[in-house]
This record gives sequence, structure tokens and C-alpha cells, in this order.
Amino acid sequence: MVFFPASPHAAPPWLFQPSSPALALSPLAAFGYAAALSASPFRSSLRGTPLSLTPPPVVRKSFWRALALTLLVAALNVGLWAFLNRPVHIADWHGEVAGFAFNPFQRYQDPTQQIYPSEPELDGDIRLLSQYTKRLRTYSSVENPQIPRIAKFYGLRVMAGAWIEGRAERNERELAALIALARKNDNIDRVIVGNEVILRGDIGVKDLIGYIDRARAQLKVPVSTAEPLDTWQRHPELAQHVDFITVHILPYWEKVPRKDAVAFVLGQYRELQKLFPNKPVVIGEVGWPSNGNRREYAQPSLADEAHFLRDWFNVAAGNKIDYYVMEAIDQPWKEKLAGRVESYWGVFNASRQQKFSFTGTVIEDPNWPWKAGAASLLALLPMFWFARHFIRFRALGLAFFLVLVQLSASILVWMATLPYDFYLSPFDWAMLVLLFPAQFAIILILLINGFEFTEVLWRPYWLREFKPLTPKPGDPQPFVSIHLACYNEPPEMVILTLDSLAALDYENYEVIVLDNNTKNPDVWKPVEAHCEKLGAKFRFYHLEPWPGFKAGALNYGLEVTDPRAEVVAVVDADYEVRSDWLRALTGYFADPKVAVVQCPQAHREWEHNPFRRMTNWEYDGFFRIGMHHRNERNAIIQHGTMTMVRKDVLANTGAWSEWTICEDAELGLRLMKAGYELVYVDELMGKGLTPADFKAYKSQRYRWAFGAMQIMKARWSWMVSKTSTLTRGQRFHFLTGWFSWFGDALHLVFTLMAMLWTLGMVLAPRWFTLPMYLFLVPLIGFFIFKAAFGIILYRVRVPCSWKDTLMASVASMGLSHAIARGIYEGLWRKKGEFIRTAKSRRIGAKPNPFTSVSEEGLLFAALIACVVGMINSTGINYIEGRLWIAILAAQAIPYGSALIGAWVAHRSGDAVG
Repeated sequence: MVFFPASPHAAPPWLFQPSSPALALSPLAAFGYAAALSASPFRSSLRGTPLSLTPPPVVRKSFWRALALTLLVAALNVGLWAFLNRPVHIADWHGEVAGFAFNPFQRYQDPTQQIYPSEPELDGDIRLLSQYTKRLRTYSSVENPQIPRIAKFYGLRVMAGAWIEGRAERNERELAALIALARKNDNIDRVIVGNEVILRGDIGVKDLIGYIDRARAQLKVPVSTAEPLDTWQRHPELAQHVDFITVHILPYWEKVPRKDAVAFVLGQYRELQKLFPNKPVVIGEVGWPSNGNRREYAQPSLADEAHFLRDWFNVAAGNKIDYYVMEAIDQPWKEKLAGRVESYWGVFNASRQQKFSFTGTVIEDPNWPWKAGAASLLALLPMFWFARHFIRFRALGLAFFLVLVQLSASILVWMATLPYDFYLSPFDWAMLVLLFPAQFAIILILLINGFEFTEVLWRPYWLREFKPLTPKPGDPQPFVSIHLACYNEPPEMVILTLDSLAALDYENYEVIVLDNNTKNPDVWKPVEAHCEKLGAKFRFYHLEPWPGFKAGALNYGLEVTDPRAEVVAVVDADYEVRSDWLRALTGYFADPKVAVVQCPQAHREWEHNPFRRMTNWEYDGFFRIGMHHRNERNAIIQHGTMTMVRKDVLANTGAWSEWTICEDAELGLRLMKAGYELVYVDELMGKGLTPADFKAYKSQRYRWAFGAMQIMKARWSWMVSKTSTLTRGQRFHFLTGWFSWFGDALHLVFTLMAMLWTLGMVLAPRWFTLPMYLFLVPLIGFFIFKAAFGIILYRVRVPCSWKDTLMASVASMGLSHAIARGIYEGLWRKKGEFIRTAKSRRIGAKPNPFTSVSEEGLLFAALIACVVGMINSTGINYIEGRLWIAILAAQAIPYGSALIGAWVAHRSGDAVG
């Protein structure tokens, strides 16, 4: 679900984010596939000398330094696990437990499904408990009537219960069974008629008193009913019909913090003694859960359960309080009755293992040493590999990324061991099976983003950094053929571009204008006339009808190019180029290995238009961050403007591909496979216009995503084949760039699934339950970390204000749905249509601002409705519910951003300059 935040990679062509949710590699070994080894062995001089003239300073890769850093981080990982599971010192308990509330169901048994334990299973449980107590409490006499008999064999007394509810027939059977058991088993020394019946509202007080009086009349043992304190306070008449008061005091449900819990129990116990001074008081349930949902200040945990119970045992013994611990053994079947916490009240887990000792220190996760060891071993080799190959990074950067790798390994181990720590329902297992690959992908995305983050922030220098050249007098000038393809562009805009080309400080060049299928002569005729006015260097061709979109026009341009041309340069019809463009860059072609010299996309006339301003900065992030990161491994994206290509290489490798609507990016990949160097010069040599409105902005990104899928399908073997001539670094960047946009596609799927599941939870809560918070927390953490990476890099590398950064984020996220559609349609369809990106508005009245984002608007409204539905349902009462609401809100951000972007574009108009 990759929809957050405004990544600096979300801008130009089609695979900018270096994030891949589907790269077929271990996330911890992804960087073994990565790129560093394939970086060019040459670093250009900052003075602008050609690529291969200046060798880099030798960086000594210290084996021992890398090993020391790796071992240090691995040791810190073990230390973190130890810190989180540090021993808790609690008062020892050496005596017997006064009593246990006993439900005897095994791990996968469930009385609501009529699945009961066998007699040998009951015998094993009671034999186990007889080592710790001499008293048991049961809740039903119809279910498992063997318990009193088996308990007697092991010397245990039983406080037997009759389960009373709203069904009179069932109540009669329970009461009859209770009376029969109590008469038959002399170790039943007390009985309980009804358990929290008044609290649940199953029957009225008078009806309950009737059942109690009938039991007292037929039995010689003391009789009571079990309710919390407030029920006894509201209905003191109950006390007149019982022989003793049975109260449930569970501080967790009252939101009492564990440190105050024992005092809370004592306070309620003494309140009852004051209220009924002539009645003995028995605490029928007292305890603390070891897992489940936090209830404000009450946090379930193994250490807190141990702390509470051991403190309570000592306090109860000192005050001679009669009690039954809630409860003996964990009962996973109870989760569906009152939430996940109901499964974890036992002193023993469902496997009949004691959760904590009654003496000595208590550790939250006794298995942490082997988990920590497994995580350290899993991360050891990837960390060492990275440290060795990127030893040139500053120490802080190396440490940051090694810690990120180690934390990723720890999360994987933690996720893999979840089934050992929780009672997962079939739904939980389904969520785990579905979400574990998603968690795996999230870790991979964070590692890839973290790699870029580390390299950009903590490199000592760029290995491949290119500046404009300063040619000397008499240096040869290669002949350049500049190709300008246009379709239905405003003639005044194209004329401005032609005038800037006419002013180039360069002798050997020509300009070929290729008008591609413009129908209206009033649009293309003025451009033709202006080319004639500019002289022999400018030639105009009107192509109609002509196939192949822009690539087809550019291929025709190759056919009519001057035979003297050594370099083909491409510029968009809206660009105003710098006069030294050719003079400052053509010198790089002196190196025969160089096939492409690329400048960044840049824009003009955006400063006073809020929409153009936000999109300008959204584009800018990639060229300031992502392109430098990719350039280190000769893996830049070639985009179809401000680019120069060696003509013979272009012609000999297949010219411009007409089967894809991203012919520029495909050409760059093809030239890399052929073994050529692509040079990226981060200098603004020309500036064009941003898209005119949000519809044009969306259509451009849709085209890039669609084209990316076309290229991925056609060139997949280049990415994965062992015989491919692409370097590991180039494969790494193109794979991670391609798959990054799958995040937007998956976000759409997860959004639809989340809405359907929310609808189920609101309308049919019996069948649709909240996912475990442990599945949801990593997703929230992913959004936060990814946002932090993007924003920090923007603040460091992009010279814009905080407001511009945030607005660029809105622009980026608003494209998520368009990208998702481009991905799916590109995977499904073979051919796409090249849609021109409108750079100016040519309409009379302003349209409805939200027409272009109608689908985003519907999805946003649906997600908000889901949030409201969750708030008004029981979901808000649990941490899972609040996390689910947070995820729904986060999923709504891209769609809300699209609405904001469309509105800003509408209000901004076409004002420029």
C-alpha cells in the first residue's frame, strides 16, 4: 500500500521511486544485487573534463572496519532485545494459590461449537492444577460434569457453578445438574448460581433470586451468585438471598494501571465488607491478562500479569482473603465473545505451560535470546556486504543503514514467530498469510529508500558527477541535429522555443520541426512560416497522417537529418533553451563510450501560479535526488527533452521504439544494455511549462505508468536473465523503479478491500472482526518512515520552502490513482495512446474543477464514510479499531490530495509570469 508521502521520486518519467514491493530478492540481500559494484570506475572532474580522463581517488575498503561495524550493530540488536525483555523483579510467592477459576477447554475446543474436552484431558488439567492449589471454580454443571469427581481424586474442593442466561429451559437443566452434582460430590463445598447475569442483563433480579432460593432450599452447602461490585451496590436485596458474597474484581476492565491494581482490588473488597458486614466475601475472579488490547492505562503483558498476581498472592495471604484467580488456563475460544484479551487471562497458556514462575525474575518473552540471535545471523552477511562495498560512506550513514538492515531482520523474525506468541484465529491466519508478503514488501521498500537516503545524505562525494564543459578555442564542434516534435501546440509557444534555438551560441547545428498530425492549418502554418523566416538551419515538416505518435515523428526526423550530424538532440515544443546548451555539453561525446548526455527537466513561469508552482517542485525532487542516485551506477532515466544522443548509436540500435508510449526511457535502457554510458548533467539548460491543469498533469503520469508496464513486459528478460549485459546496478535501479509504481496499484486494491471489510465489520460484526494490532502497527510505521525519508531528502536537496515541500507532497500523492490505472491498463493492454500533455488552456469557460478527479472523489467519500462508520461502531473501543481508522484515513490521503490539486489548478487559472 504505497501511497505516502510526496516522494521526491514521484515526479518524472515513469519509474522514479526506488521502491519495489515485488523485487524477487530477499530484502536483506537486495543490495547484493545492487548496484555499487557496477558503478563506473571513472569520476568526472568538477571542472567539467570528459568522463574518462580523471580517475577517482582510491577508496580503501577496510575489511576490519566493516567487520567491526557489522558486529557492533549485531551486538546492539541483541542488546535491544535484551532491553525490551529485561528481567522484572517481583516479590516471590512460595505458597499455594487460594483457588483457580477453571475452564477446561483445549486450544481448539469451543463450547459454543459443542466441542468439549475428553476425560483424559480433564484429568491432565486437574492433575496439573492440583500442584498449585486445592480449590477450583467451575461455571457450568451441564458441561464437563466429570470435573468434581476427578478433582476429588486429586484432593481438590470445587465451587461449582450453574450457568444462568436468558433461556429458561437451559437454566432449568443447569440448576438440576448443579444440585445433582453437589449432592453426589462431597468435595463441592460452595455453589454459584449465575455468573454476571445481572451485569449482562440476561434476566431480572427477581428471576435470579428465584433460582438462588431454589438451590438453597435443596442444598446444604453455601450458595451465592457472582457479580461485580456495582451490581451488589445497586441491588443490595440480592445479599439477603445468598450465604456469601461473590464479587468479580478485574482492574484491567476498569482501566486501572497495573501499579495501582492491587490497591484497587483491596478497596473494592473492603467496600463490600462495609456494605455487607455480616456476609463473608469471596473474590470469584481476580487477575490480569498477559496479552490483548490496551485499555487506556491498563496494559496487558506477561510481566504485568506476573507482577499483579504475585503481589496479590502476598497481599491476599496477609489479609486472609478468599479468592479465585481469573483464570487457570488461557481460553482462546473466548476471543469472539469479548475481544482478543479474553484469550489471555490464564496462569497457564493453552499448551498447559506455566507462563511465569512464582519466584525469581520475570521476562516478558522468555524466548528472546534465540529470536535475537536469529535476527543477528539473518542480517550479518547483508550488513557486512554493504559495509565493505560502501565503506566510503561517512560513518554515520553506514551505521544508519546497517541499523536499518538489522531492524528489518528483527521485524522479519518477529513476524515469523507471531504464531508462537498468540492464539491466531482462522481470520488471523488468513491476515497473516496475506499480510506477511506485504510486510516483506514494506521492509524491502524501506531498505531501498533507505539506501537512497543514505547515499544522498552521507556520501563524501558523487563517484559520477558531471558539470557543463568549458571548451577551448579551436575545439571541434560535432554537428548536432535538433529535433522538435509537436502536435497541436499553440504556435506562439513553439515560436518562442524556435527563437531560443536560433540564439544558440553554436555553429554546427540544424533544427528539424516535426509537426505530427495537427489538423488545423491555423495552428501549424504559423510555425512553418517562422521556420522559413529563421533561415536555412530550420526545416519544417508537416506529417499527416503519420503513425507511431512522437516516436514515429522522431524516426522520420532521423531519415531527413543532415548526413553530417553526429549527435541528435531532442527538445520539447514548450522549452526555452539556454544559449550555451550545445557548447557546454557536446564535449562529452569525445568519449566513444558516451551515448547520451541528459539534462534535467525544468520549468518556467510557475512562480505566481499556485498549481504550476506545486507541480514544478514535485518534478524537481527527482532530478535533484533520484537522478543523482541512479547516475552513480549509470542507470539514469532518459527522458525525451533536453537530451542528446549519439546519432550512429541511435540508428544502429533500433532508433525510437514506436511500440511504446515511453520511447525515451526505452531507448535509454536499450543503450545501457548495449554497454554505453549515459551522462547526467544537473544543470538547467532549458525550461518548459508545467501541465496546464490537473487533468493534463494526471494524463502525463498515466502515460508514464502505462509505458513503464509496456517496457517491463517487453524487456523483462533483460532484468532477470543471467546472460543480460545490463550491470547489477542498472538492473537494481530499473527493477526497483518499475515496481515502485506497483505500490500505487496495490494501494487501490487495498483501498477497495479495506472498504469492503469495514462495511462487513459495521454491518456484520459477527463475521468480520478487526485485524490484530500487530499487523497494523508496521503499516503505520511504514507510512511514517517513508514520509520522513522523502521530506528530509527534499529539505536537504531541493531549494524550496516548507510550504512548497508540503504542496509538492500533495501534488505527488494526488497522482496515485492515475498511476494505478496506468499500471493495470499497461499490464492488460498491449498498446496505448500517446496523449499530449497540455501546457496551456485553450477553453472558454472554466469546467467543473472536480470533473477530472471524479473517481478519486468517490473513493475519498467512501473512505470517509468508512471512518465515520468505524467511529460509530465498536471498533473505536479497541486499539485495533483506532489503528484501522488511522489506516483508512491514510488511504484517503491520496484521493483527498487529488481533490486539493484539482481545486488549486481550478483557482490558479492559466496565469504565468
